[in-house]
This record gives sequence, structure tokens and C-alpha cells, in this order.
Amino acid sequence: MNFPRIVLAGLSGGTGKTIVTLGLCRAFRNRGRVVKPFKKGPDYIDARWLGLASGRYATNLDPFLMPNDRLKALFLEKGLDADISIVEGNRGLFDGKDVDGSCSTAELARIIKAPVILTIDCTKMTRTVAAIVAGCKAFEDGFNLAGVILNRTAGERHRNILRSSIETYTDVPVLGMLPKFKDNPIPERHMGLVSNTEYDAVDKALDTLGRMAQDCIDLDAVYAIAAGAQEGLSAAESAWTDIVPASGEKPVIGIVRDEALWFYYEENLEALERAGAEIKEVSLFADETWPEIDGLYLGGGFPETLAKEISENVLIREHVRFLADSGLPIFAECGGFMYLGRDVEYEGCLFPMSGVLDLSTRLCPRPQGLGYTSGTIVHDNPFFPLGSKVIGHEFHYSLCVDNKEASPRYALDMDRGKGMADGHDGLVRGNIYAGYNHIHALGAPCWAGNFVKAAAEFKRGRKA
Repeated sequence: MNFPRIVLAGLSGGTGKTIVTLGLCRAFRNRGRVVKPFKKGPDYIDARWLGLASGRYATNLDPFLMPNDRLKALFLEKGLDADISIVEGNRGLFDGKDVDGSCSTAELARIIKAPVILTIDCTKMTRTVAAIVAGCKAFEDGFNLAGVILNRTAGERHRNILRSSIETYTDVPVLGMLPKFKDNPIPERHMGLVSNTEYDAVDKALDTLGRMAQDCIDLDAVYAIAAGAQEGLSAAESAWTDIVPASGEKPVIGIVRDEALWFYYEENLEALERAGAEIKEVSLFADETWPEIDGLYLGGGFPETLAKEISENVLIREHVRFLADSGLPIFAECGGFMYLGRDVEYEGCLFPMSGVLDLSTRLCPRPQGLGYTSGTIVHDNPFFPLGSKVIGHEFHYSLCVDNKEASPRYALDMDRGKGMADGHDGLVRGNIYAGYNHIHALGAPCWAGNFVKAAAEFKRGRKA
């Protein structure tokens, strides 16, 4: 089966692989190619930009967040009708969750049998680049380093030495050499690139990157590498095998998707639909109460940057509190959890939130939780069975403070990660489950069905 695919990797974070990947996506799209982007690892912001660059939403792939068979099945399903599938790696090429490099970008490339193109920041470096390339190629077995793209080169003399060094000491082709940008086309901040909702010149920036790729990268050679990817990639079953559609009338699950909360894996929403729900998007900034819903999913995002506007919408804050008090099933992750609290402290100011939970959150200058998570469910809740294992990730600069919840029950006892309270997460009250942990539906196949079941029960109870 012909399945053109490549993985773009870097030596570490900040080497420019996202800029290169965005440029390639836009350049191939401009050539009339159907491009399907993928993002390795837990990530929402880069994935959003990849979707904008390619014209198709990005799908996340990660060996930690989902079993390999489901990962391969998802990759095949989402990329099969594309001319080229482009996967952006994360962190350094061989960096995983342990000394063995488990769940690294290199491991992902092996799982999906994809050639790797390595992006290297060549600032203040010449001949050493050949040693890096040679070392990366030989470091692990079963790994196909098919080419390199050299980033932040200083001029023609610098580029000539870099190319000659790599060609002299290795057999890895140089596919492109990018100059230093005077100004970053896409600004960055503590969580990586800024979101497109906070940046006005989205198309201009992506067009700039597309022209850069067109001018500085051998696109024909890149496509030939993708088209020559190893055959034999297959999956034993569908990615959605464990998600069983419910019978009966569809419950409506509201998804808050606006400028404040938009961190969602598209597969999570698809899983809810496959489990029998109707999805309805709602907003914290609506000027009237929402249409009738039977469940509510509050994803992550940046509620702190719009905290003033959120706090001023008293109508929706009170509406959410009314829904929660009525027993509506609510699943809230990170930013959504912050919104359920009493208030958010940001840059010295206190902003009222919905007040569903009697606690506050405070934004801190450094990360308060970062990386993969895992734990065991120790309290009953509508979404995960007692005793089940839950894997996910967290990345938050806020801290849960002044928790006045009466006898708070944390459903998730974490053996990896920080959560809300020293290794505990998933605060449960009634039909509410809220915390810092993000899950991927294909790594927690019970979640979608249980969410839909809880919403359906709420719907029936309201009609009784």
C-alpha cells in the first residue's frame, strides 16, 4: 500500500522543527497536495497551527497515550486519503519517558514505519554537524534517518561548510538550509507558540513559512522520501473497537469551544459521537443562556488571559452553576477546571469564575505540573470505573489554592504527575469530575461511553 509519510524531528525543543513542519505543510498544500498533519505527543497549540497550515485538522499520535495497535489504526485511518502525511515530533529525537527512550519520536517513527527528517539548529556550528548526523543515524536500530534540514544558517559560506561536512562524513542527504529569521513569524510564549486566536496575522505568517520552504527546501526530494516509506504498515483492528455506540435517543453534550477553552483532541469529540452523543459547541462569552444540553465538557485553554471578560459574563457563570447544581454530568480538564472554581488570580488581580467548586487557582511564573501522568481511580464517579488505570498528561502554570470544598474527594490517585493536590487529581462532586489531567479517548476507551451513558441518564431524569 502506498502511504507517503515522514516524521519531522529535532535534537531538542526549540530547534525550529515546528516552523519547518508548518512551512512544509503550507508549501505542499500550495502545490495542490492533500496534506494530513499529525503531532507527536500531548500538544494542542502546535496541532492547531499544523491544521491551519495544511487545511486539515491535526491528529495527535503518542505511544504513551494510546496502545500501538490503536495508534497505527488511527494513523492509517486519518492519513489514508492524503497525498502526504507529515508528523511533527516533540522534544529531542530520542527523548522519551525513561533512559530507554520509551515513547520517543524515534519510537513513534518505528511504529508507523516512517522515514525521519531531522531539523538541526546550526547556530555557531560547522563541521560538528556531521558528527551529530552520523551519531543520530547510528544510535538506534530500525530507525531510518532519511535526510536533514539545516536551520538558522548564517550565510552562503556557513551553508557550504555545513553541506560539505555532512556529505563528506555521512550518506545522509541535506534537503534544505534555512536562514536565520530576523523576527519569528509566529511569536512564542511559555507553552510554545502563541495560539492562533491570539495572533492576527495567521495567514500572513503561514504564507511566509510556505515561501521559505519552497525557496530553501527541496520539496521534490522530501516527497520522494515520503513516497518511499516502508511498506507493510497495517493494524489488526479499528482504532474505535472498544467504543460501543449506545442505543436510544442521543444525549446532547455541550463542548465549550471559544477563545478561552479550546484544548481538545478531535478524537475525544469523535469518540463521544461514536458512543452515541450529539455534540453542540457553546461559549463562555455567549450573550444568552445555552441551548438545552445533557452533559458538559470543559477542555483546557487559557482562561487566565481572558479572565476579565469571563468574569464579566455573569449570565453564563450563573448558568453553569445552575447546570452543575441540577446534576448535569460535567467533565473538566485544566482550564475548564479553573473555570469551575471560585476565582482565578492572574497578574495580581482576582477574577470571579463560575463558583461551582469552592476553590481558587493562581497563575505562577513556573510550571506547576508538566509531563505524562498515570494513576488509579479510587472514588466512584460517572466517567471511570473504580480501580481502573488512567493515563494522560498535564501542563499547567496554575496552582489550586484555598480549597474549601467540604471533605474533597479526589478520584485519581496518581503514581506519575502532580495533579491538584500532591499527587491527587480528579475532584469529584456529584456528577462533576474536574482536575488538571488531560486524557486521550483512545487511551481511556471507557470514558466516552460512560460520559454518554451519564448524559443519557440525566436526559431521561429531566424528562421523567
